[in-house]
Amino acid sequence: MKKCLTILIFFFWMLLQLACREQSNFTQEKDVQVEISEEFIAWKAEDFFPTSTTNQIIHHNYYTLSYHEEHEQAEWVAYQLQPNSSSTSDFKRPYFVEDPKVQTASANWRNYRNSGYDKGHLCPAGDMKFSKQAYDDTFYTSNISPQKPDFNAGVWNRLEQKVRYWADKYNGLFVVTGGVLEPNLKTIGKEEVSVPNAFYKVLLRNTDDKLRAIAFLVPHENSEHPLYSFVVSIDELEKRTGIDFFHQLPDDVEKKIEESKDYKEWSFK
Repeated sequence: MKKCLTILIFFFWMLLQLACREQSNFTQEKDVQVEISEEFIAWKAEDFFPTSTTNQIIHHNYYTLSYHEEHEQAEWVAYQLQPNSSSTSDFKRPYFVEDPKVQTASANWRNYRNSGYDKGHLCPAGDMKFSKQAYDDTFYTSNISPQKPDFNAGVWNRLEQKVRYWADKYNGLFVVTGGVLEPNLKTIGKEEVSVPNAFYKVLLRNTDDKLRAIAFLVPHENSEHPLYSFVVSIDELEKRTGIDFFHQLPDDVEKKIEESKDYKEWSFK
């Protein structure tokens, strides 16, 4: 009797799952976002790399960056954030070291000593907890930028946590992040590492064969404002940074996603 009851419960559960899936498909059919082809689904991370204004692109195993020697940091760091990448693994934090792949040499960590600024990760160590190597690779000095402690632990941390949530929710994201590197910035240390006045994140996802993107531009100060208040269009961010983010996409697709700044569309569809 108990076995029959178990089978019946499982049968009704399966029916419920099918009904929910049909309802979800109905909702998705009304979504007017850009549809993308099977060819796009097969594209690799390098198909989404932004342009480099310095022509010094560095590939590590789990992320890629464009190093800007004048500012002694990356102008962007790009990587795929897979779901559940931020596991509960408790790796020991390594020391920061210079990036051996940067031909012009990345800044020494001692530039940050007694500066009042944190060594702020661009590709967060918390996004790379799926392996010890991936985690350790985020401690190259090419992957850090001076950040105010309350900013690093405050609004910027909130955004990083939200990005991980979205990666889990949407089965992965492509992430580009960096400081806005402009002329006449404040510097720290003997190597004059620039202190950006703002930091950005650009996110791209493929959900139900539809491509969506969103960009955040956050002033370099702690804030209690909601994250949606920092949303800008990618077009606007490109004008501010001089970086072309998704230039390898078809023009019509690129135009569609780069002019949008709809937080609700991104968050709930």
